[in-house]
Amino acid sequence: MSFLKILVAIDNSPLCQPVFAEALELAQSKGAQLMLLHCLSTDVLSETSVPMSVELGLYPQMINPATYETQQVIMEQQIEQALNLLRSYCQTATSQGVPTEFDYKVGDPGQWICQMAQNWGADLIVMGRRGRTGLTEALLGSVSNHVLHHAPCSLLVMQDLKPQETTPVSSGS
Repeated sequence: MSFLKILVAIDNSPLCQPVFAEALELAQSKGAQLMLLHCLSTDVLSETSVPMSVELGLYPQMINPATYETQQVIMEQQIEQALNLLRSYCQTATSQGVPTEFDYKVGDPGQWICQMAQNWGADLIVMGRRGRTGLTEALLGSVSNHVLHHAPCSLLVMQDLKPQETTPVSSGS
């Protein structure tokens, strides 16, 4: 199978670098182009927001302008951090001869990854998986699980392997 358009889900996890490296290697070997995508989850952004009902005509800037401005600054900082991360990876890929572009979205990462793959015409999505299972996955969700079930193309998921504990070897005395 030939992968010519590879979408890479970029985040701030420790697994991000190996995911990017794998996607870059694939792109180089196949002569493919990369699309780097970072999603700012609304869960992260809403941690700084004041809950209120928009249906009642209440907006954060009407209640407390200082709080609203602080939230805007935090959001702008998170967006700038995401753009810096994306620019760095994009520069690395283009310096190695791989045509690369990037984008960021605010919202549900699983939905955005699938939508971007569809809109961009991706042949492959490369992403990491943190390894949530059971109740943790049920409560927090799993982006990779969502993408697995909704992606419009092939998917390469890299597992976040925790270092295994080693047991000391005893000398046979």
